[in-house]
Amino acid sequence: MGDGLRTIRVVTTDESLLANVRAAASSIDGWEVALSANVDELMRSVPALGDVVLLDGWLRSGNVYENCRRLTGNTRCRTFVVVEHDNRLAEPIARFCGATGVLNRPIVPTRLREALAPTSTPPAALPREHRGANEETTLFPQKLLTDLAGAPGANLVSALTDPDTGLFNYAFLEYKLDEEFKRARRFGDPLACVMLGFEGQVDEQVLRELAGIFLEASRDTDVLGRFDEHSFLFLLPNTGPDGATVMARRVGDLAQKRGLSDLVGDPLVISVGIANAPAAGVKRREDLFSKARKAFLSAREVGGGVVAAG
Repeated sequence: MGDGLRTIRVVTTDESLLANVRAAASSIDGWEVALSANVDELMRSVPALGDVVLLDGWLRSGNVYENCRRLTGNTRCRTFVVVEHDNRLAEPIARFCGATGVLNRPIVPTRLREALAPTSTPPAALPREHRGANEETTLFPQKLLTDLAGAPGANLVSALTDPDTGLFNYAFLEYKLDEEFKRARRFGDPLACVMLGFEGQVDEQVLRELAGIFLEASRDTDVLGRFDEHSFLFLLPNTGPDGATVMARRVGDLAQKRGLSDLVGDPLVISVGIANAPAAGVKRREDLFSKARKAFLSAREVGGGVVAAG
């Protein structure tokens, strides 16, 4: 595209949507419209910094929210999902998957002008060696997509959380481990992965108290989730080994101070395993998790406490 114009890149096979966007853009100076039939075609066209992507929510070539995730980090474009006007769940799901927001059908010039308005720093693209066919990607969990997009009365919070603790559930943890690991590698920031757990059976009240302790000891940016019946997984962005150890010891001290016990009355013993990235031997998200899991099992074998992976 020439003449110094920026481009609205519409990803759709719907001619009426394309015509709608062109009509709305005709009254906005400095922009032109280009069509891509699918996300692969869009990425081959190498969108320029400052371009804006409109992703048709009705596109049949892949789930629209997984397509959002594919674009995140692989382009430096703001992305909007085009949805029907009564889709109240689309906005939080789209933002969760990396989109800038949504636009409702039919697209009107005033709303399109707002979407095209300059923003602050654009999203950073992954270095080329960190993207492409050789990198595995954890897709947005299909169960969550089904629950959020189609189930009557579904909401984002209930679909992402563990009902016993209110912490994030396993499906979300799996997704966030992939996302936080890529983010840390992209920007060169440290990331701590902490696995924490106990032995024995506990009642719902103890689980809720534990969740409260975790929240009390954490920051807003930390990702706290329940891994299985007896263990939890924490992802601590911008945190090195010392910071993760301090957080883990604080959790153990608070649990002991409150006198938490299992169903037979024995004191609840907390075991913690910590792994960090960057670190030797941590090339993939699976390596980070594996090291944290191994350290956790070592801590449990010696009767509790904190073990940091070597």
